Amino acid sequence: MRPDEYVEAVLELVERIPPGRVMSYGAVADALAERSGRASARLVGSIMARHGGGVPWYRVVNSAGRLPPGHEREARERLRAEGTPLRGTGVDMTASWSPEEGM
Repeated sequence: MRPDEYVEAVLELVERIPPGRVMSYGAVADALAERSGRASARLVGSIMARHGGGVPWYRVVNSAGRLPPGHEREARERLRAEGTPLRGTGVDMTASWSPEEGM
């Protein structure tokens, strides 16, 4: 998979995360690892920072549930509006979603 195809695959997957659910950067990378040959949470984070404005970027958090750096307030407001369970300053990771679950 070419780099531009990987960017598109990441964005397409993030677009599929249902309201009220989240994925970690690592889970996004893992979900695409077999077909892409890549498995880097940092690369997913970089893609989200550069290209994620058109998808529900706030549904992608770190593995501890921390919200996207520099965008915590907006992410929290959007997640709260969708009914995503929050815990402390982040997301309750019981809200994690996997593409195998479907929509």
